[in-house]
Amino acid sequence: MNDCIVIIPTYNEIENIESIIRSVLSQRKTFDILIIDDNSPDHTADKVVLLQKEFGGRLFIEKREKKSGLGTAYVHGFRWALEHKYEYIFEMDADFSHNPNDLEKLYTACHLGDADLSIGSRYVTGVNVVNWPLSRVLMSYFASVYVRWITGMKIHDATAGFVCYKKRVLEEINLDKIKFVGYAFQIEMKYRTYCKKFKITEVPIIFTDRTKGQSKMSNSIIIEAVFGVIALRLKKLFNTL
Repeated sequence: MNDCIVIIPTYNEIENIESIIRSVLSQRKTFDILIIDDNSPDHTADKVVLLQKEFGGRLFIEKREKKSGLGTAYVHGFRWALEHKYEYIFEMDADFSHNPNDLEKLYTACHLGDADLSIGSRYVTGVNVVNWPLSRVLMSYFASVYVRWITGMKIHDATAGFVCYKKRVLEEINLDKIKFVGYAFQIEMKYRTYCKKFKITEVPIIFTDRTKGQSKMSNSIIIEAVFGVIALRLKKLFNTL
């Protein structure tokens, strides 16, 4: 059995889904894929089911009844991956903002290096973002500065969504306590990993904004992140994290 699973949440990604699946499954290192689809109206899930006939045994899908947020999708995927005994569990977007060619870098940091969590980082070697407006680059960059200031984590890209976890990290984190859904979910997972004293390594990548489909960013996601970081820190201080 393969030891790596790439979890890709989807909602209306029909324009990207076949290409991203083929790209991940064509890597030199063998990765399986788990799609978590939130009942996409554009029939993303139907396309995945068709592709399963070609990639049976390496491509899996979990279909949920409604759009329930990025965080809950990943937690669903984490539980599935642990149940199926994968050793390395990846988060990745469907829109090619994360380059599938970088998957092996994240794997190597955990498998051959000493990382328990490896992060595909946009900011560890400067600002490596393509096709974002300056306003969004600044918002994302200073969000991570804010997170470092509040939490004490020495992570340059706290909101990154391209990561690899060793199985033991997800086994030790209480997934029932994960409540955030957007940027705050990504921060929360890193903070809980940090508080468990696991080794976190940032791997430099180039992030390229999507060219097909629509971004899922919203004001509510930004607000959740701003106040969610404070809530996480307070829970840690009062030993209720």
